[in-house]
Amino acid sequence: MLNFKRVNISAVILLLSMVLYAVFLTVIPLYFYLIVFFAWLIITSIGSFNITWNYHVKAINFVQTETKQIAITFDDGPNIQYTQKVLGLLEEFNAKASFFCIGKQIEKYPELLREINEKGHVIGNHTFNHSNNWGFLSTKKIEKELLFTDRVIEKVINKKPRFFRPPFGVTNPSIAKALNKTKHRVLGWSIRSLDTVIEDENKVLKRILPKIKPGAIILLHDNQNNVVPVLEQLLIFLKNNNYNIVSLETLTNEKAYE
Repeated sequence: MLNFKRVNISAVILLLSMVLYAVFLTVIPLYFYLIVFFAWLIITSIGSFNITWNYHVKAINFVQTETKQIAITFDDGPNIQYTQKVLGLLEEFNAKASFFCIGKQIEKYPELLREINEKGHVIGNHTFNHSNNWGFLSTKKIEKELLFTDRVIEKVINKKPRFFRPPFGVTNPSIAKALNKTKHRVLGWSIRSLDTVIEDENKVLKRILPKIKPGAIILLHDNQNNVVPVLEQLLIFLKNNNYNIVSLETLTNEKAYE
């Protein structure tokens, strides 16, 4: 499988071989070097924006299981308009989910985080600011964000989260270095709903339902207008197909808190 280290080593070896060939045999046109560079750039860019590649960090994106278990996850909350409605639906269908929460949202609505926890759902770290510049932050800044968000969560529920999901699923060497220090377990997804860019609930469901299989991890957002109708139809589908909807702690068999 491609990862940052292997791609870098392969690119360096190829470039050195080309240089040696040019020195001892014949000149290699400049555009061949550019082809290697742009190939490296394209692969690294795609890997940085696609958490399922495990390009920079090792994430859990899917769990091999013979039982009909599946995980539903929510990012970017807690949200005053939709989180309680989401919790109500989950309770109605006896489903447990996982919520990757933003620190500044927790500070606004600590009672919602407390309710998520009291209803038996898992809470994970999703940074404090969910910055649009997430992929450009320094290692020190990333580490500070993660640790501060841990403290914000722990202050409300008296538990320190182990699970972390990077904003936008973006990873890079700086993020990898920070995670090596904070020791968070990175959780990705196998089904990305794109509910933040697709408003039509039926179109969102068409992206999700055909990809459902045991061990899948579904990404939704509990701050979107479409989350309640999408979740309701998804829960009905899963119930009719005899799926157990469990938290990431149950699905991965890893501890969600320290």
